[in-house]
Amino acid sequence: MGYLMPSSKDYIKMDLEYGAHNYHPIPVVISRAEGVWVYDPEGKKYLDCLSAYSSQNLGHCHPEIVATLKEQADIVTLTSRAFHNTMMGPFLKMLADVVGPHIYDPNNSGIMSLPMSTGTEAVSTAIKVVRAWGYIKKKIPKDEARIIVCRNNFHGRTVTIVGFSSDISAVRYYGYFGPFTPGFNIIPYGDAKELEKAILEIGPEKVAAFLVEPIQGEAGVKIPPKGYLKKVREICTKYNIVLISDEVQTGFCRTGKFFACEHEDVKPDMILLGKALGGGVYPISACVSTKEIIGPEVITPGTHGSTFGGNPLASAIGMKSIDIHLRDNLAERAKEMGDYFLKRLNEISQKRTKIPIKEIRGKGLLIAIEFEEDARQIVEQLKDNGILAKDTHSTIIRLAPPLVITKNEIDLALEIIEKVLIS
Repeated sequence: MGYLMPSSKDYIKMDLEYGAHNYHPIPVVISRAEGVWVYDPEGKKYLDCLSAYSSQNLGHCHPEIVATLKEQADIVTLTSRAFHNTMMGPFLKMLADVVGPHIYDPNNSGIMSLPMSTGTEAVSTAIKVVRAWGYIKKKIPKDEARIIVCRNNFHGRTVTIVGFSSDISAVRYYGYFGPFTPGFNIIPYGDAKELEKAILEIGPEKVAAFLVEPIQGEAGVKIPPKGYLKKVREICTKYNIVLISDEVQTGFCRTGKFFACEHEDVKPDMILLGKALGGGVYPISACVSTKEIIGPEVITPGTHGSTFGGNPLASAIGMKSIDIHLRDNLAERAKEMGDYFLKRLNEISQKRTKIPIKEIRGKGLLIAIEFEEDARQIVEQLKDNGILAKDTHSTIIRLAPPLVITKNEIDLALEIIEKVLIS
């Protein structure tokens, strides 16, 4: 008797039986993937319109990324930070050369990075760095440093990070994860006047940083009013506050620019990177800033670390990922394909849909359809028809396909979306 391969139902059953129920995934199992397409064990084909939350900008199993992974895996994969390796230095130099021009460095102190593995770790790194900078450089009184964040933010899931989230149910878990780390003030997103008001109420001398997403992804692709980031930059400069841009999801061409802050020609003091940096095959993140903020006067040996941060395998993959994003001009591609996708979605929204559409919005290939009612059933119907997307905040569906998607593939996606929304 031949071996009977487990079915999708079998794999889902194992996940539910042996894994903690910290996710509520769409009931589909992916066993193989290439480019914008993924396949389940039964051989059904799906168009991936989530891209692992922008981690798959280059498409699944990009041949050059996979080749780089295999090549480096045969040489050296991990040394820990107890020793130097031949890949981390070139990777950090590439970050300085490529990301550096997007960072505000008025004194030309130079660009330095702290490499980690996940986006959450990049954010945690930023929090530690700006607090240390605040005490050492800004002379904030001991243990009084404040960091201002925005309502509906999503910066990760460590206890400290969820503690300054306003998502009580999903992230803070009704207080079951408390007590939470103090030192954070939450203000409305997209209102620069509220930022300045909070700074003045706290006392400018105590505010170390403002941590913000240039577009709030997990909140449902919330785009701030025009001029918001520019005004935020002016305020942070005025009060000597570190402006941290969390570009973990928006970075590397996703929104039609290399970084989302570019839409307003704004340079933050610190950029947080992740997701797409790993080329869809490996977790890689980085906190990139100026030498004045993250340099040896602030971060000294032993004050922060990661066994896997900057490992040779990650560094090789990160360099190749950056190279492909730039070489293939994926920012321009995301803009062109995103404009077309948005235009067509807006045309569909003018028709009578089974659930009323409240708004369609997006930048590049980071797009959201917001409904007047719960949208989970729409997501599951899309899956049944060969499109993988994900609901967020119950009424919003995010569409973020790999940046390598073609116009023909977008047309196919639109055909299915229209069928599901209108039939």
